[in-house]
Amino acid sequence: MDLSLYTLTVLLWGTSWLAIKFQLGVVAPEVSVVYRFALAAAIMLGFCLLARRRLAFSLADHGFMALQGVCLFSTNYFLIYLGSQYLTTGLVAVAFSTIVVMNILGHSLLFRAALRPRVVLGAAFGLGGITLVFWPEVAAFDLSRRGTLGLVLSLAGTVSASLGMLTSAWNQSRRALPVIQSNTYGMLYGGIFVTFLTLLRGSPFAFDPAWPYVLSLLYLAVFATVVGFWSYLTLIGRIGADRAAYATVLFPVVALALSTWFEGFQWTLFAALGVGLVLFGNVLILTRN
Repeated sequence: MDLSLYTLTVLLWGTSWLAIKFQLGVVAPEVSVVYRFALAAAIMLGFCLLARRRLAFSLADHGFMALQGVCLFSTNYFLIYLGSQYLTTGLVAVAFSTIVVMNILGHSLLFRAALRPRVVLGAAFGLGGITLVFWPEVAAFDLSRRGTLGLVLSLAGTVSASLGMLTSAWNQSRRALPVIQSNTYGMLYGGIFVTFLTLLRGSPFAFDPAWPYVLSLLYLAVFATVVGFWSYLTLIGRIGADRAAYATVLFPVVALALSTWFEGFQWTLFAALGVGLVLFGNVLILTRN
């Protein structure tokens, strides 16, 4: 079961990178995020009503679900999209891969759990591997004003995502909140918050009726968001936020494989070695002591 959830998460989020490319152009990225989570929240709410899932929760529960939504379903995407304007895709992927370290430390502090050596070692291999994959972009990075701003925004978005994941782990283990309902409310609250941020920024709410945009939006809302976050956050509840976070290191590898077929990505020795390190780290983290 755990391996199935892990594989599903990696495949869905790995392929989402290709779908996001069809979102760029007519519609501002942050507006596309609003559409994505508004649609996902509507689908989740409809499912809960049809399946007669419990939707009544305490005010405190709503507060924790709102925290999860603001961190994981809005602020992180908003900040990372802003950072992507100043950094290459590879550098953003490297910055986001540090979420593994954040989750390991956060999981240990929040749940007062001992650091697991295999998880720490696996994370080190994963971070090293992703850095090697995108080494040309890492080597070309300079601390110019725009580059520094992009890095800060991307890391801030990564911190937000990590806090959202840890909040989900807390909601499941300490407050016994079901994943589907907490995701439903989280996406609703997150969608409202990212709409507020987008309005604050003054971005126009345009829409692209072209089929590539519409189909990619549906894929991102239904599969990458509704199904992807259900599988990933369920996995967090089962194996912990520290081990589950390694999926975020592995899905750029899936994205690279798709890029090879659809965009002509040229593999280098560093990239091949990097993927090898990522896969080895994956085995270390998922294999029990």
